[in-house]
This record gives sequence, C-alpha cells and structure tokens, in this order.
Amino acid sequence: MSRDRGPKHKKSRREGVDLYGTGGESLQRRLQQPPGMHGRKTRRRESEYSRHLREKQKVKRMYGLQEKQFLRFFEKARRKSGETGVALLKLLELRLDNVVFRLGFARTRPQARQFVSHGHVRVDGGRLTVPSFLVEPGQAIVIDQDTLDMPDVQELSHNPPAVPAWLQRRDNGGEVLREPERAEIDQDINEQLIVEFYSR
Repeated sequence: MSRDRGPKHKKSRREGVDLYGTGGESLQRRLQQPPGMHGRKTRRRESEYSRHLREKQKVKRMYGLQEKQFLRFFEKARRKSGETGVALLKLLELRLDNVVFRLGFARTRPQARQFVSHGHVRVDGGRLTVPSFLVEPGQAIVIDQDTLDMPDVQELSHNPPAVPAWLQRRDNGGEVLREPERAEIDQDINEQLIVEFYSR
C-alpha cells in the first residue's frame, strides 16, 4: 500500500496549515514560515496555476492520498450530479479511514488509516483493510476491543472530539447516517480551485 512517508511538518509549513493533525507548539509557531533553514523572508507572488496546485496538494495531503488515488476520486466526483468540487469532498469524507477519524477513535487521519490497514475495523460485521473503502449511509462501523484499549484511544474516549451530525458515535464504533453537507466539511478548503486545476 502506497503512502506518504515524507516530512509532515515541512509539508504543513509549505501549505500554511496543519495537514496531518500532528499539532505541537513547534509546528504552530512555524506554520507561517515556509520550509527551509531560514524560510523565505518574503513569499513570491503566486500565479493562478500555483494557487490551484497548492489547493490540490493541500487537500490531497490532508486525506493522505497519492496523486493517482486523488485523480480517481476526482473522476468519480465528476461523474456525479451537482457540483464536482462538493462531490469530491463528500467522497473523501466517506472514506473509511476518515470516518474512523471523524468518529473520534484516532487522533489523526494517518493513525485511523493504520487502524484500518491493520485490520482493526469492521464494517457491517466484516473486517476491512482498505482505508479508501467508501462507507455508505446505514453502514455500521465497529472498532476492535484491543484498539479501544490502547492508551491513545482511551484518552480520546474520556474527552472525545465533536462528532459531525452526519455520523453517530457509539462506545465501540458508530454509523454513517447520511452523506455530509458542504457546511459540515472543512471550510478552509476551496474546492473550486481543485476543479479548475483539473479542467486546464
């Protein structure tokens, strides 16, 4: 399974946002400083192409996809009715690893991806190891007890993050109630720039 093994903080600094949810005071202090030993004292004026590319790269890295995977999701979104950009974000949100993350059973999407790929997650009773599996409304997700007993997950369970309205959390998993609305997805994403990037 292909995955992004590059320096996460460097990529977050390149996009100016915490892409992976790793947090930390060091990253927060330097988010607005471009990567490099000293960073660039002044940012270059961005071209239209650069703006489109940066937005695509930001979203691709947020959800932990490689280029070919991201393009496949975009092509699938393009075949759906309605706005392509919104359809793309909905598909990304319905990925199994993202649903596990949104339910609050993992601190980051990479951690949720690891839980899925290691076989710690079941959907409708069947064990799945494909992070990109698209969960449909009505499908139930169960996390293995061994995973629930992990210190990281235990700590999260004592102070769980807010769960989006399109999901329902249970003690050992949850359920997708419906597709997410655009207002329930990260507002810092400009999906139209991604559509324009692939429409060149």
